[in-house]
Amino acid sequence: MDKNRIAQLGDELYEALSGKSTVAPLTEREPQMSIEDAYAVQQQLLTRRLALGARVIGKKVGVTSKAVMNMLEVYQPDFGYLLDDMLYNDGDSIPRDSLVQPRAEGEIAFVLKHDLNGPGVSAADVLRATDFVMPCFEIVDSRIRDWKIRIQDTVADNASCGVFVLGNGAVDPRRIDLATCGMVLEKNGEIVATGAGAAALGNPLHAVAWLANTMGRLGVPLRAGEVVLSGALAAMFPASAGDHFRVTIGGIGGCGIRFH
Repeated sequence: MDKNRIAQLGDELYEALSGKSTVAPLTEREPQMSIEDAYAVQQQLLTRRLALGARVIGKKVGVTSKAVMNMLEVYQPDFGYLLDDMLYNDGDSIPRDSLVQPRAEGEIAFVLKHDLNGPGVSAADVLRATDFVMPCFEIVDSRIRDWKIRIQDTVADNASCGVFVLGNGAVDPRRIDLATCGMVLEKNGEIVATGAGAAALGNPLHAVAWLANTMGRLGVPLRAGEVVLSGALAAMFPASAGDHFRVTIGGIGGCGIRFH
């Protein structure tokens, strides 16, 4: 795709984000769009957001669990950027009308104490570079109409990221088994999903290593102090005004969020 068309699509997604609206799937209009093209569109969307003063505070891995892959019919991971205006804290209330078509998923967040520069990053490197892990929600959101996405659509749309919520635990990852720690996800007091760390590419450490290596090949490091969302541990669930979600992850802690 030529640079003008890439910029046009990035601007279109930015306007949809700003206007809380949706656009027709990009892949319906640009069937030859490659994943590389989609990441270029993502960069244009990011550039527009940074130009208004937003700041990158982390990165996210998306589409890591089989449950989400099957739900979206997208069968490989992707990545996106976390900005300071996307962050909520445990117990906060999110305006439902600030998002378009949100869905909540429980994850493990990593906070780094050292940079990770791929390629060549291993799970052991991730463990050494991590300061602590936290329970979190990613509230995924799509500016693509009716979530009719292929991998290129979600990549272009900042990996379908809406906002994220950091929980009340901060645990040394060397003290727990990140692959076997269990997750319970509740919606309005009812358990709607259970999962384990292994849902994220076999181990959340593998997911963060994948991210470091994939972004490293593009010349983008994971930096000390950044938050890294390692991917959903179960299916994601639609959020409406009045809904309350809570995630509890064994050995790490809990995280709650409301929508109003």
